[in-house]
Amino acid sequence: MTNSIATLGKVYLLGAGPGDPGLMTLKGKDLLQMADVVVYDALVSQPILEMINPNAIAIHAGKRRGRHSLKQAEITQILIEQARTHAIVVRLKGGDPFIFGRGGEEMADLQAAGIPVEVIPGITSGIAAPAYAGIPLTHRGYSSSVTFVTGHESVGKYRPKVNWDAIARGSETIIIYMGIHNLAQIIPQLIEAGLSGETPIALIRWGTRPEQETLVGTLETILAKVEETGFSAPAIATIGNVVTLDLPATMG
Repeated sequence: MTNSIATLGKVYLLGAGPGDPGLMTLKGKDLLQMADVVVYDALVSQPILEMINPNAIAIHAGKRRGRHSLKQAEITQILIEQARTHAIVVRLKGGDPFIFGRGGEEMADLQAAGIPVEVIPGITSGIAAPAYAGIPLTHRGYSSSVTFVTGHESVGKYRPKVNWDAIARGSETIIIYMGIHNLAQIIPQLIEAGLSGETPIALIRWGTRPEQETLVGTLETILAKVEETGFSAPAIATIGNVVTLDLPATMG
């Protein structure tokens, strides 16, 4: 049953990509320049925020570990309210809205409230960051399968949703989003499932941005390297033999 309150506008769930403004889609850029309201996340880069219509209402709804400025229900309510008074409401999300971006949840809630929704995909960091680091996720001689998985699960959760055993056994390249803080819990499960401790791993921080940095090690050594260097989020992890390929990175 939908809400009977009249709706003026439409909400666009727009993927901003991983940070490099050149990776924003043309459709996405056009929407930002036409928007009446933009509700944006913390990881959206400044150059992309500068594409927003200067006359638009810009609302920061960013979420970062330990610093959630708005709860998910509050964000959805803002989108509903703004769509009832403005024609073009953009929900600007880092990466792609449907890849660990809660876009599916927001779409369902908006539709339940009778709000029209359109999704504009973005380039997800799990693809872009390794590419900018010179790491191909697939390669005929090294990897014919890729798994994208979230590492953002509560420590001590009684029934984890991620089956690390199946992932370790079933994929040659593993991309872990939001997993830097939980690597100490994830890596032992991957090794127990059969991955060698010498399996290469690359942690890529601020992927595609000028400040991008990569930390390379093995499953046995990476935790010590993280502690030694102070490497921190936001970052994704790439696990598999493709990490060792000596290919030129796309960023100088």
